[in-house]
Amino acid sequence: MARPVDEQALEAEVVIDGIGARGDGLAFAAGHRLYVPLAAPGDRLRVRTGIRRGDGLEAEIIERLADGPARATPPCRHFGTCGGCQLQHLTPATYLGWKRQLVVEAFGHQGLAPEVAMPLAMAPGTRRRAKLVAEKRDGRVVLGFNARRSRRVVDIDACPLLVPALAARLAAVRLTLAALLGDSGRIELQFLALGDAVELLLVGGGSLDRRRKALLERLIVDASLARIAWRAAAEAPIAIVGERAVFAADFAGVGVELPPGAFLQACLEAETAMRDQVLAALGRAKRVVDLYAGCGSFAAPLAKGRSVRAVERDEAASRALDAASRARADLRLTVERRDLEARPLLPIELAEIDAAIIDPPRGGAAPQAKQLARSEVPLVVAVSCNPATLARDARLLVDGGYRLEQVQPIDQFLWSAHVEAVAVFRRPRRGI
Repeated sequence: MARPVDEQALEAEVVIDGIGARGDGLAFAAGHRLYVPLAAPGDRLRVRTGIRRGDGLEAEIIERLADGPARATPPCRHFGTCGGCQLQHLTPATYLGWKRQLVVEAFGHQGLAPEVAMPLAMAPGTRRRAKLVAEKRDGRVVLGFNARRSRRVVDIDACPLLVPALAARLAAVRLTLAALLGDSGRIELQFLALGDAVELLLVGGGSLDRRRKALLERLIVDASLARIAWRAAAEAPIAIVGERAVFAADFAGVGVELPPGAFLQACLEAETAMRDQVLAALGRAKRVVDLYAGCGSFAAPLAKGRSVRAVERDEAASRALDAASRARADLRLTVERRDLEARPLLPIELAEIDAAIIDPPRGGAAPQAKQLARSEVPLVVAVSCNPATLARDARLLVDGGYRLEQVQPIDQFLWSAHVEAVAVFRRPRRGI
């Protein structure tokens, strides 16, 4: 957590010499490491220090004296105030090189040096899943993303990240929120677009009374939404409007009807790229286990030509995938609901498996990776949204005898400090 600086605020002229893990520019002044938001390598700046952060001080730009060669013109007019993006001001080559380096350094911290490819970059306007926040201030609705490291909402009227189907709904949603929210009210909005069909999940808005439900029933028509769901605090989402409408994902030709608030990859193009990477690695593997299977973005299409065991903790996601499996005679798919943190699959349960896919949450898959390291599974394909935990799990697998063959970063969270990666591990055949 950031702490007040003991030293007096420092003003200095600096040259940015790199980009840190959070996307801030790096510099030195008076013996201090400085973290400078919105700075690019090579920039010459006058800065003022503020709060202490980790091993250095955060600083703000007072004046840009000269722009470095890595600086580009941000495409969004909200950049710099909106906290949704941190890196629109970098040239594409600098930006993608930095994303690759995040992955390289994460593996390096674990003593690993795999071949890391340049990231596969998703284009602007492809973000189909987005989380926005709305609050009412002085009778007016402010709708957008939080400011950088703040709960203050920055009002936006356009976003270059979003697919057109999401961007087109914002105006109608804003109008309804004006009546839905009380004074100083705040609510989180989670959008998911499947083609032109859009689901809206509203989170943390308190109780759902008759008046609010009537407003949302009108909104589903005004905004042409496929479904609206409501969740108060940690409760499970409840589909309240359009619950009979089919809201289904197409996983490479296999349809899965999604429960309200289901998790999917943020970009369809990224989901496709990940699946392509997994398919290429699997080769002729016929018996596959998909761990942390979710709603089946890997398991469902793979089961058209392989025997697939899908394991997932979430009850609604497991039920949706199982229903899809039962509806298709051509799928060789079994679904098991199981908490892999508490009960990872043991080596004896993996004895007949040709390949394992692991796609865990940000916390990684350490308990399962330990069991895979003890198994004889020939191939493991790991998909991760967190290079640090991916590298930690990779260390477990490598120590268990696997060879880390390749790592492919995938940049689906455009202009942010997040990066996905797909890593392939193969157990050498005996005698090789």
